[in-house]
Amino acid sequence: MAAVAGGAPVFNHETLLDIVHDPAPLAARLRRLHALVRERLPFVERIAVVSYDPLSDRLKTFVHSSGGDEPLSFYESPLAASRSLSEIALSRKPRVVQDLSAYAVIQAEHSRRIRGQGYAASYTMPLVNHGELAGFLFFNSRTPWVFTEPALDYLNMVGHLLCLMVVAELVCVRTLLSAVRTVTHIAQCRDFETGSHLERMAHYSRLIARQVAAQHERDDAFVEYVFQFAPLHDIGKIAVPDDLLQKPGRLTDDEFLAIQAHTVKGAEIVDTMLEQFGLAGLPHTGMLRNIALHHHETPDGLGYPLGLAGESIPLEARICAVADVFDALTSKRPYKEAWSNDEAFGLLLRQSGPKFDPDCVAALLDQREAVERIQAEFGEDRLG
Repeated sequence: MAAVAGGAPVFNHETLLDIVHDPAPLAARLRRLHALVRERLPFVERIAVVSYDPLSDRLKTFVHSSGGDEPLSFYESPLAASRSLSEIALSRKPRVVQDLSAYAVIQAEHSRRIRGQGYAASYTMPLVNHGELAGFLFFNSRTPWVFTEPALDYLNMVGHLLCLMVVAELVCVRTLLSAVRTVTHIAQCRDFETGSHLERMAHYSRLIARQVAAQHERDDAFVEYVFQFAPLHDIGKIAVPDDLLQKPGRLTDDEFLAIQAHTVKGAEIVDTMLEQFGLAGLPHTGMLRNIALHHHETPDGLGYPLGLAGESIPLEARICAVADVFDALTSKRPYKEAWSNDEAFGLLLRQSGPKFDPDCVAALLDQREAVERIQAEFGEDRLG
């Protein structure tokens, strides 16, 4: 569609390709893409993307556009728990279900939630990047038998474009994470962190983020990026001398100030890497910087490096602070023995408010069984 200005046509109609190449956040682009799809196929009332982590074989809700209540926010499940999705993953071919009532006997929670919101038909595409499964794309309708051949042809095109959008964002983030984790791995030779600590801390952060996200008006993408970025909270410690990181005794005031500087150094390292990799404009990377810089701020304003207080501390940093301290308390260090979970929970509860965000503390304490599963899965025999 074109308007005429000074005799020359001016095109102002948004296209699918315009959305694919826009630098806006993925969730915003998905909503715009959904609006274009509904101009042609008004019965497509939900588009959703779940990501797949091959290391844990888990699916996690990522982004969606549903125009209302989303039935599967903050949800994850093993891929192996879904026979139909496992079959799609194996065949790498889409699947259409014209009438979801045929699946009424299936008791899987994700199926129950979808039907509970009134969705009656589904078209599912695997998201594949260089032959590797990256996730799944869902088109849903509340009307059965609407996915005709012409509709499926159009949705196949849309799905491949959406796959490019999702994979491009995930690849950029994973490139950044790989670079930072390579540096972190090298730094781990100095034993200030172990891989198991970082895994536990990331999983604790996700537990907390999933529980507090909704009340703070955050989405699934926020939860996923907290999980991805949390292990990089102490990247600045590569700039701290070995003798301070491994000192078994009490630090002097000057030594403590040198340790504190790792937060500022971490933010500087993140900024440098974003610039060097050309990722400065990538959405959500500000979360990584916030985690590196602010995970030692405290609600009472007595933390460091900036003395931020209350909700002026970014939520992602408040989440990581609780996760990091809990794992530090329950892990053996050169200067201390590991605390029990009860002892660590007790300290977090006593300092909830002045030193730790109360919502984040409550979220971790409410999920003790999940905490213990993480400890069992990512335990270690050496320090850390």
